[in-house]
This record gives sequence, C-alpha cells and structure tokens, in this order.
Amino acid sequence: MDSPLGWRWTFFVCVPLAVIALVLLQVTLKLPHVRRPAKIDWLGSILLTSGVSLLLIWVSFAGNPDYYDWWSWQTAAMVGGGIVLLALLVLVESKVPQPIIPLKIISQRTTALSILASIAVGVGMFGSSAFLGQYFQVARGASPTEAGLLTLPMIAGNLIGSVVSGQLISRTGKWKRYLVAGAVLLISGLGLTGTIDHTTDLWLTGVYTAILGLGLGLLMQNLVLAVQNTVRASDIGTASASVAFFRSVGGAIGVSVLGAIMGNRVKELAAEGFAAAGIPTSGGAGASMDLKDMPEPVREIMRAAYGDATAQIFMVSAIVGVVALIAILFIKEEPLRRTVDIACPAAGSATSDGGPGTGAAASDGGPATGAAASDGVRGTASGSMLSKSTPFG
Repeated sequence: MDSPLGWRWTFFVCVPLAVIALVLLQVTLKLPHVRRPAKIDWLGSILLTSGVSLLLIWVSFAGNPDYYDWWSWQTAAMVGGGIVLLALLVLVESKVPQPIIPLKIISQRTTALSILASIAVGVGMFGSSAFLGQYFQVARGASPTEAGLLTLPMIAGNLIGSVVSGQLISRTGKWKRYLVAGAVLLISGLGLTGTIDHTTDLWLTGVYTAILGLGLGLLMQNLVLAVQNTVRASDIGTASASVAFFRSVGGAIGVSVLGAIMGNRVKELAAEGFAAAGIPTSGGAGASMDLKDMPEPVREIMRAAYGDATAQIFMVSAIVGVVALIAILFIKEEPLRRTVDIACPAAGSATSDGGPGTGAAASDGGPATGAAASDGVRGTASGSMLSKSTPFG
C-alpha cells in the first residue's frame, strides 16, 4: 500500500495466485460427477440474506453520530425486522425438502455448540486482523508494510497450531483436548494483548499475538473437524459451510461493535490528553486520524489514545472468548472416525431407505454383505464399514 503502485495492487497482485490455484485444481482435483435431483431453496436464501444483512447494516452504523444511536427507532426497526426475517427463515427451512441450512444438522449438540464457539472465535480472529494493523500504524508509527510484518508472530502461531494439532489428531483420534487448549490460549492471548499500550515493547507484543495465533490455529479448523466427524458424509459440506458462515457473521458483527467501543474510548482518552496538555479542542475529539498533518503534541496525544484504546477491545474479545471455552467444554467428544461415513447400527437384516441387507444395515439403498454399506459402497469387512481414511478424518 505504501509503494508507488498504490493500494489497488494489493488486489491485483493476488490475480496470478488465483490463476495458479485454478489451474492446479483443474489438473489435480479429479472428482466423479454424480447427478442428483436438486431443488434450490430460493425463499430460504432470500430470507437468510435479508435478515443477516439487515442486522449487519444496523450494527455497522449504530452509535455513529452521523447516523443513529444504539437506542433509537432505527435500531428497533432494523433489529426487529432482522429477527422477524430470521424467524421466517426457521419456519421455511423446516418445511422445504432441501433447505439451505438444514435444521436437523445445526440443532445437533456438537454442531450447535461448535457454531456458538465459532462465533466467539470469529470475533477474536477478525478483531485481531482488523485492529492489530491499525495499532501498529497509528499508535506505533509503522508503515503498512512494517505493520504487516509485525503481525507475522500471530500468523506463525496460527500456522503452527493448525498443522501440529492436525497431525496429532490424525495419529491419536482425539480432538477435544486441542479445542480446550486452543480456547485457553485464545483467552490468554487476547487478555495479554489487552494489557498493551502505545509504549509496550514490540517483542512483547509479538509474544502476546503469537499466543493468540496459537489459540486460533488450534480452534478454527478443528471446530469444523468436530462437526464433520459427527455428521454423515452427504451432510459434511452443509455442516462445514454453516460453521464457517456463522463464524464470519459473528466476526463481522463483533468487529463493528469493537470498532464502536474503541472509537468512544479514543475520544475519551484524547479529550483527557488535550485537557492535561492545555490544548483547546473544537468538535469531537479524535474525529480525524490523519496524524501526519497534525502538530507534534497533538499527534503524540492521538497515538497514545489510540494505542491505549486498542487494549480495551482485546480485553472485551477475551471475555467473548470465554463463551467459546464454555461451549467447547460441553461438546461431547467422539473418536475421530476412520471410515467414509457414519456406521449404521446393525440389527439383523435392518435396512435404510428400503435397500435389502444381509447381516447388517444398508444405507441409501446399497446392499451390504456382512457389514454396513454407506452411500452405495459395498462393505466387505465383517462388522465394520469400508475402512478408508478420508480427507476430513
């Protein structure tokens, strides 16, 4: 952003990478195409988009002096309208044959708790991404490039946490311990980052954000894994998308709320700093953040106000992270399955969907001999399903 190319090249530079990814997917990803009858849930899509968008618009502008207060008729109209639209969504999803968000999936204990935890994780993830860079630029005077480099400890922690936990889960089949550890690290990292100010040593800030990154790495993908491990293979896509969707929505709402909190805190600290320095103010303190055009005394006051206010939003995020820990503690751990699909309980010649079976349950109409068969795959090992590792397990 601070190069002669301009800010637009932050997007243009990603185009070659996208082309490479597209070519690699076309060349290496070979999936069989299975035609299935499908019916798009148009009404559910419209209600979901409208309800969530209305709430996001409300939280984006609420508390802004140029728009409306948190407690206002606009708030009542938007929040009430969003709740009504989402209530209608639940009604529609319970009736349509192929819902965009199947209620039977998100109402399962593991999925519901994982979604709740993911919302809290989304606040920490998006909040740290949005405000850490601003902290380094505004409070510490770093350039955009330097601010990006200063976030590397958090990125490295995220990478290490996700890779190491993934390897250990694959070997042991146990995953809940890593979710609990990730939630503890997330709360610790956010809480420690909540103690920084505009004078904190950068190496110490790096340690705090690395702990935060480790927590995010242990949580983000493993929450999705926990859901994938408890649903049928045919529902994995929908379940995974639901977790990611609610995490993104929770993060977007969280960033808006945290931004409002920080904006108010910056104004308070700036007003206190101006009063202590005997500098008269006109208008709202902290209305302009163009520091390079400010006089030196004013610039230092604003840097201090912004740096100290950043700590508060990370402390608030740490409190939200406690919600993730509580939700994870109530998730019931099931060992990582080593089969393509969830095994159906054998009951003599019991079958599912009308398919014949011999000595075991057959699922989706596929015959089975001496074992459970899923999605038309014939079982061969006695008393078990097709034993094959999958990308998600």
